Amino acid sequence: MFDQIAFRYDFMNRFLSGGIDVYWRKRAIKELKELKPQYVLDVATGTADVALTTWKYLQPNKIIGIDISEGMLELGKQKVAKLLLNNHIELQKGDSEAINFPDNTFDAITVAFGVRNFENLEKGLSEMYRVVKPGGKVVILEFSKPRKVWFKGFYNLYMKIIAPQAGRWLTNSKDAYQYLNKSVKAFPEGETFLHILNKVGFSDTTLKRLSLGICTIYCARKKAS
Repeated sequence: MFDQIAFRYDFMNRFLSGGIDVYWRKRAIKELKELKPQYVLDVATGTADVALTTWKYLQPNKIIGIDISEGMLELGKQKVAKLLLNNHIELQKGDSEAINFPDNTFDAITVAFGVRNFENLEKGLSEMYRVVKPGGKVVILEFSKPRKVWFKGFYNLYMKIIAPQAGRWLTNSKDAYQYLNKSVKAFPEGETFLHILNKVGFSDTTLKRLSLGICTIYCARKKAS
């Protein structure tokens, strides 16, 4: 599905969010500023938007981006090459539930709009816990549902009807954007997700809601040895 919509993925993100997704990524990456990580893993990197944002604001020595969609990765590689960042950002095919790196490898891990697509959420989070170093930090950006009653009606209309219809017009794939709505609804957000992070071993778990609650930043740490 993601291979099929890859050619319009970046455009659709900007279009459907009114461009605010750029701010969300920037806000999430700033959660790592104090840590100053030098080796970063971006899980479900897609077209490398988060990897590129990480480089722009933190400039670590190396960023590895993994994704299972070759179509998305190909576009991401083109963007990285265009900015002459091949020495700093490396994109490779990889499964978030079987991360092909040794234990305690990365200073930090980022995921944007990817964890709700994990087939086995706890397994994916456990893999992230395994490969992040003790004292390292994980920052997860994910869609959530607004709590303001006055806003819920518009939000539901947008996610149920407007987004899928726009997806059909612009990518010939209404199903992908119907899936977006279903996956957001099914995701165990908020305090429930923090509980899952704690369950797999993370500590210092926090959340910050953005844009009336339609997006949330989750942060977690791996205890220092």
